[in-house]
Amino acid sequence: MTNIYKNILKSKANNEKLLAILLDPDKINLDHVEALVEKINQSPSTHIFIGGSLVETNILDQLILKIKQNCVLPIVLFPGNPSQISGQADAILFLSLISGRNPDFLIEHQVKSVSIIKKTQLEVLSTGYILIESGSETAVERVSKTTPLDRNNLELALATAQAGEMLGNKLIYLEAGSGAKQAVPLGMIELVSKNIEIPLLVGGGIIDLQGIQNAYNSGADMVVIGTAFENDINFFNQNNE
Repeated sequence: MTNIYKNILKSKANNEKLLAILLDPDKINLDHVEALVEKINQSPSTHIFIGGSLVETNILDQLILKIKQNCVLPIVLFPGNPSQISGQADAILFLSLISGRNPDFLIEHQVKSVSIIKKTQLEVLSTGYILIESGSETAVERVSKTTPLDRNNLELALATAQAGEMLGNKLIYLEAGSGAKQAVPLGMIELVSKNIEIPLLVGGGIIDLQGIQNAYNSGADMVVIGTAFENDINFFNQNNE
């Protein structure tokens, strides 16, 4: 068994900020994985997340094994449904979309995935997933058929996060969505982070290093970067020039 959550808690206690790079298997060519991993190893990332709202390829196991050949970062599944589970990973975000009211994403997918997860050694990270309105319809909103929370209603976002914490979630994830036009409001990150005890993850709509730093400064314990790195694997190099 791994100790990914224990290490996340330790980092939070020490105010050490974490960075996850999110990889969508549908957008990866296995022949190019070595070059991709090289860029990840050169980046400040601490975790690799793998998944997407819709994953239609069947390369998940191969992709993870290829990454592990040249990278020691923990690999965490970020699944949109039970078909995106691989025992080759180290952990899984056991997501419940608590901002929506679609029972499939609140509990049904989770029930269906239990028999699969039980056959693996995956560390299960119970995560309250909160979708925040970001200026355009995102894949998460489209697939889950749920309405994101109003980005201006900070109190509702806080109450939702606190409800997730009270329900026993180990993590809270504020998500603007893949390719979001606007990131999660900094005021929302600050309010939530100051009023929950568990680690706070923030992702979606962050397009540069300043955006990452702003999220950290507002209280995010981990920032998740997907589209920005996906569109430019030199993302970290170019922003440091």
